[in-house]
Amino acid sequence: MINLARRDVANHLGRYLLTGFGLGLLIGVTLTMAGVYRGMVDDAKVLLRAVRADIWVVQQNTLGPFAEPSSLQDDVYRSLEGLPGVAETGNVAYLTTQVKHVGKDIRVMVAGYTPGRLGGPSFLVAGRPIAQSHYEAVADAKTGFEVGDRIRIRRNDYAVVGLTRRMVSSGGDPMVFIPLKDAQEAQFLKDNESIVNDRNRLADNPAVNRPGQPGVLKAVEAIQTASHRVNAVLVRVEEGHDPRQVADNIKRWKHLTAYTSTDMEDILVAKLIATAAKQISLFLVILAVVSAAIVAFIIYTMTLGKIKEIAVLKLIGTRDRTIAAMIMQEALGLGVIGFFVGKFAATLWAPVFPKHVLLETNDAMRAFVLTLVICALASVLAIRAALHIDPAEAIGG
Repeated sequence: MINLARRDVANHLGRYLLTGFGLGLLIGVTLTMAGVYRGMVDDAKVLLRAVRADIWVVQQNTLGPFAEPSSLQDDVYRSLEGLPGVAETGNVAYLTTQVKHVGKDIRVMVAGYTPGRLGGPSFLVAGRPIAQSHYEAVADAKTGFEVGDRIRIRRNDYAVVGLTRRMVSSGGDPMVFIPLKDAQEAQFLKDNESIVNDRNRLADNPAVNRPGQPGVLKAVEAIQTASHRVNAVLVRVEEGHDPRQVADNIKRWKHLTAYTSTDMEDILVAKLIATAAKQISLFLVILAVVSAAIVAFIIYTMTLGKIKEIAVLKLIGTRDRTIAAMIMQEALGLGVIGFFVGKFAATLWAPVFPKHVLLETNDAMRAFVLTLVICALASVLAIRAALHIDPAEAIGG
């Protein structure tokens, strides 16, 4: 039996390959969109994995420190260290800001931590860790900084003493690690003009600056000009203890909110990237529908272009299922070509994206199966048209 699909493809090879290439670009975009979502989830979890904390302690009744603001006194860690099961603690302060590098603004997340405690980068690819309590920094390689460069954060300059890799915020911004005291100053301390304005405003306030209470103004000024607050306290649990039980004890006795690392992953994925995930899902559905429409149109057009050949086959007694199988072969062939073109394209352009694109093998396998299913369904219209062709067409003009 003549394989009509193979002969038709051979006769129109250029058009067939061009159609497969166009379909492949659509599939490449689909794989990239899935990779963007996977990258967002990975970015949300990478910091949690890097700091190696079992519990995140934040302000009571908040989803901090990333999904909501959180503010704690920086001496809270002392009371946590006395609880059963707590092996190590570490204060952290986070702020997102813009820094300049080679004349360009770079959005970074600044992370303040106490050197030697929890909260710092998990590994270095160049340089050394922070060794001083002020004005040293470790930057993610994605920022473009090199060891020996200087970063200006708010009012101070920091020497880059080390580089790390894949240390990003939940939004994908590269991170810069600095000593905790510097981060507290950058996040909480007001600039000089604001301090002067607050001093003048308080001095003119009779409710504060009353005779006989000279210490009130000084106390208020001290609060305005210095801060000893952090966004969270990281806790590492002793071996053999359940992090969930330790977190419950912190909630019960310290009147703070404590999340295990699993809880924090759920918060970051469910709260921070939920809307983006819905948008990406909608785009994936739209792309799938567009791909199905393109395949259906192409296969239908190709089928109408060989009405006489199909009529001849029916006239000589070819069964309908054989004709249907031939048409489906063309559709599945388009799907196979399109998938491999799309996989290659997605792999090629993924590194160019500003955000992390994570292409997983399981997603590629699911996309391959889905592509074949879409192509098979898209061929139904052409098959119906072929089966309704009258064998008399083979004899007519």
